[in-house]
Amino acid sequence: MMLVLVTLFWGVSYLLMDTALEDLEPFTLNFIRFFGAFVIAAAAFFPKIRNVNKITLMYSALIGLILVFVYIGATFGVMYTSLSNAGFLCALTCVFTLVLGLIFKKQIPDKKFIFVIVICFAGIALLSLEENLKPAPGDIICMLCAVSYATTETAVSKEEVNVFQLGVFQLGFTGIFCLTAAVMFETPHLPQSPKVWGAVVFLVVFCTGIAFIVQTIAQQYTSASRVGIIFTLEPVFAAI
Repeated sequence: MMLVLVTLFWGVSYLLMDTALEDLEPFTLNFIRFFGAFVIAAAAFFPKIRNVNKITLMYSALIGLILVFVYIGATFGVMYTSLSNAGFLCALTCVFTLVLGLIFKKQIPDKKFIFVIVICFAGIALLSLEENLKPAPGDIICMLCAVSYATTETAVSKEEVNVFQLGVFQLGFTGIFCLTAAVMFETPHLPQSPKVWGAVVFLVVFCTGIAFIVQTIAQQYTSASRVGIIFTLEPVFAAI
């Protein structure tokens, strides 16, 4: 149920990103989103994150770097495809998690998950292929996001990693990386209208801060495959 709530927040986030992009550029938006969430989470849970080990910080930085590609890709993807397409394609992490597990860990999924993979790839084709049988640019970007995020599961399974601290510090590293890119490629500024401020605040608090910490903790108590299946609700919420 915790993961269903997270999925609801992420489904809503596509509409909010679309609203925020009316004023903010992609790297700036993601800097405010992730670093703002880190500041709130760090202030609220400082006693729990004060003593952090090097392994947790290392994986936090690594996942933060991956999240830069994931969420910048998702942000650009929203600009160049429909919200429902973006929600569906970015949620295909579940499919790519199974595929990567098969390739690199020799984990063979059972028959029902193989059936799900086939159906999902059929859905990709129906949604993203144009008349010339080529996917639109935004669709390709969103699919790359799903592949990137599928690689983050490994960190949660490491015994040396404190998953709560990982959930907080990955937000900070993602924000720092996005700020660096924003300074290099954009002209950073704060939102200029109440509508965009509202979208950004909801993104910071619910779709990022709460969602990422809850997701990181909840993943300990279920399988990666089941997490992936729950996350297929994301495009449903995005379309609604």
